[in-house]
Amino acid sequence: MPTPSPIPRTAVIALAAAAALLATAPAGAQDKPVALRLSSWVPAQHPLNPSLIAWGEDIKKASNGTITSTMYPSEQLGKALDHYDMARDGIADFSYVNPGYQPGRFPVMAGAALPFIFGNAKGGTAAIDAWYRAYAAKEMKDVKFCFAFIHDPGAFHSKKKLLSPADVKGMKVRPATSTIGQMVTALGGTNVQASAPEARDALERGVADAITFPWGSIGLFGIDKVVNFHMDLPLYTTPFVWVMNQAKYDAMSPAQKKVIDDHCTTEWAEKVASPWADFEFAGRAKLAGLPGHEAYKLTSEQADAWRKSVAPLEAQWAADVTKGGNDAKAVMEALKASVAKYKAGL
Repeated sequence: MPTPSPIPRTAVIALAAAAALLATAPAGAQDKPVALRLSSWVPAQHPLNPSLIAWGEDIKKASNGTITSTMYPSEQLGKALDHYDMARDGIADFSYVNPGYQPGRFPVMAGAALPFIFGNAKGGTAAIDAWYRAYAAKEMKDVKFCFAFIHDPGAFHSKKKLLSPADVKGMKVRPATSTIGQMVTALGGTNVQASAPEARDALERGVADAITFPWGSIGLFGIDKVVNFHMDLPLYTTPFVWVMNQAKYDAMSPAQKKVIDDHCTTEWAEKVASPWADFEFAGRAKLAGLPGHEAYKLTSEQADAWRKSVAPLEAQWAADVTKGGNDAKAVMEALKASVAKYKAGL
């Protein structure tokens, strides 16, 4: 029997090159189908959901149909407060997370929830996403971080007009984040813990007297039926993240991972968050025009009093960040530099 001829060296090189090319080639028929469960706790009609669905459709296109997704809004897969752990545990493959719903767990990210940092959501989303990428792998190590974003600045909405920080004393307030909760406590108020979907019920039953919330979502969640006064001051923004189950990502082909990575960028954070930013911004004029509602501006002296009243929050935040092993001064300087770079400040 004749001895098989050795494969020519040129053929070996060609085969190796083909294998390398296949590993980096666009996702295609050779990849196993992947179905993603996207979980969002806001109502189906919320402007964030169509943006996330469009994001998923672009992933499908980029992966040549091998990665598909289904959106589950309105807490269908779990409560708003549980969404980070849902991504960690694989209950959802991607989750929309408000880190402030779990006080103390994400101290670095809490810096972006400090009052009077952001003036707009579009530049603000780019700023927070670019800034947080340096910390996400450590602070959110249980999941794959995709991107971060904020809503347009929110304010106090209440059953009585709040002009001075002293007016919060004795009030029951549903805060947007744990950072705002610290502010309420410092001003002598009591915090009422409730997720956004639970907020109207808390106000309706008298469990809460006021809420911090973005403008457009007041109507979306029916909160306009239970509060009448709206402070027209860019008090705060809420930082959010879009995160993925790590095991789901790890099981993908190299080409599919690249598709996901290409959709977890600052640019995509802006694309996803921009329609929501427009919605919240438009809500200010809409609420002001409703019968029985008053959107009121503060004098410069009143606004300064609010700014001074929240100054101690940064010291508390810095202490929490230091406990977590980070340089709080450097973290805050990096955030403020990012805000300046993207022209997102007040």
